[in-house]
Amino acid sequence: MTGEDYKNGQVLLIDKPLGWTSFQVVNKLRYLIKKQYGIKKIKVGHAGTLDPLATGLLIICTGKFTKQINTYQAQHKEYTGTITLGATTPSYDLETEVDATFKTSAITETQIQEATHQFIGDILQQPPVFSALKKEGKRLYEYARAGEEVTIPKREVHILAFEITNIEMPNVAFRVACSKGTYIRSLAHDFGKALDNGAHLSALRRTKIGDFDVEDAISVAAFEDLLTR
Repeated sequence: MTGEDYKNGQVLLIDKPLGWTSFQVVNKLRYLIKKQYGIKKIKVGHAGTLDPLATGLLIICTGKFTKQINTYQAQHKEYTGTITLGATTPSYDLETEVDATFKTSAITETQIQEATHQFIGDILQQPPVFSALKKEGKRLYEYARAGEEVTIPKREVHILAFEITNIEMPNVAFRVACSKGTYIRSLAHDFGKALDNGAHLSALRRTKIGDFDVEDAISVAAFEDLLTR
């Protein structure tokens, strides 16, 4: 691969590491490409944000292929992860501390399995206040971290599949296939409500975007190694 190849456009499948923002991955790859080929400027972007606490598939586009980002973003996505019952957090995940706890001893495996049914198809979902969505020019998480209340309208998303893959209370492992714009954190929060309990997302991994699979992705370190061979 040459510098011109990256300028003309490449699609890179990266397995995002835990703790990195999607923006950090883009910046790292842009830096590595520029350094390796002595390029002063090159476009690099990702097709769909993953939270820092999530791992998995990031589609990275370079050069002229960045024009295709919206096409990739619109495709259905698949995730696996863990919902922890019995506790809620303001961010709906582990970014913030637990703010309420609930007893889970009365919840049965049958109830957990059956609760998934109400989330299949078109549903209205409340985006987390700790998210990068913008309202009046500010990110929602900026309002949240400042302690300011903000009204967030619900929006329609589509859940193709919601499968419980393992139950080891209070942790519930799952697989979800969904449309663009679905917040799995919100799904976890609402899942707790459906069980008359509380819940938050404790682990998340994106496994597919359209026909792209994380099994075909490489780590940032592996990409750097390939680039410098």
